[in-house]
Amino acid sequence: MVISKSTLLLKQLAFLAYAVHDAQAVHHMKRSPVTLQATDASQRAFKITNYCPVDIYPAIQTQAGTGPAFGGYQATPGNTTSFEVSADWQGRIWARTNCTFNADGTAPEVSGGLNGTGEACLTGDCGGVLNCQGTGKPATLAEFTMSSDVNLSYYDISLVDGYNLPLGIISLHNESSDADLRAMPSNTTNPVCIGSPNFWETLNELNTTTVPVNSTIGSITYSTPLELTLGTHAVSRWCPWPLQIQPPKKPGDGVYPYPDDGIPRPDFDPCLSMCSMYGKASYCCSGKYDKPNKCGPNMYSKAAKKVCPDAYSYATDKR
Repeated sequence: MVISKSTLLLKQLAFLAYAVHDAQAVHHMKRSPVTLQATDASQRAFKITNYCPVDIYPAIQTQAGTGPAFGGYQATPGNTTSFEVSADWQGRIWARTNCTFNADGTAPEVSGGLNGTGEACLTGDCGGVLNCQGTGKPATLAEFTMSSDVNLSYYDISLVDGYNLPLGIISLHNESSDADLRAMPSNTTNPVCIGSPNFWETLNELNTTTVPVNSTIGSITYSTPLELTLGTHAVSRWCPWPLQIQPPKKPGDGVYPYPDDGIPRPDFDPCLSMCSMYGKASYCCSGKYDKPNKCGPNMYSKAAKKVCPDAYSYATDKR
């Protein structure tokens, strides 16, 4: 998906987004986005691009300000969709997968939805409809707060609810009209979360050709940090076994003990957080655990942080 104006690009193995805003942006992770050009000063331009080899269904939730006229759509591989939001927009963007809608997009294709749940998508579903009107099921999130009350804009990647697809936010500062923004090293502005092994095969090619991930300042080239230090094994087994949305079947129908770590996992292995799976206050940092000193990382958040250090992995995560 793409967000433009103070440009930041959100790239998700399937998914790419750029954002733009005029205010000097400071990210929740102390990283700043940049600016391109919207149609006027009161709007911020976004683009969403699907880099996955299959269809995905981007979803957009507006929490404050004025968002686009639509809340979701189908994105074929390589598709780019542009839209604008108000300068004070706050919202979330995520991708849904494995969706089947009726012809109008108003309900699941199959009566009753997937497994009788009323859902149309395996991950990220929002009420079984194409045009989301509210929050969705756990998925990798891109979160944005444009021009806050302190004249700053914020963006981050969140795995607090769970993970479904790789996603990144890449600042397109080379396209900015602001010289100070163009001078910002891209490796200080671009959070990325891959977390899936099937992206590793195309990572090097993507890093140099498909996505504009590098910026040059003077004679120095800054590469976007695409977590090249991790390998396929690390990202293929990070989700704790009981938190997998579709865990692979154990050999022998589960009759014989078999180490979970020895069972091959699928390339697409979406994961629920401990909070989403169990709903306990201690996992969700709620109730008496709603303070940073009362709620720490759990099994899921520690595992998620290892593969996606740029992302928030639990509610009081301060990175």
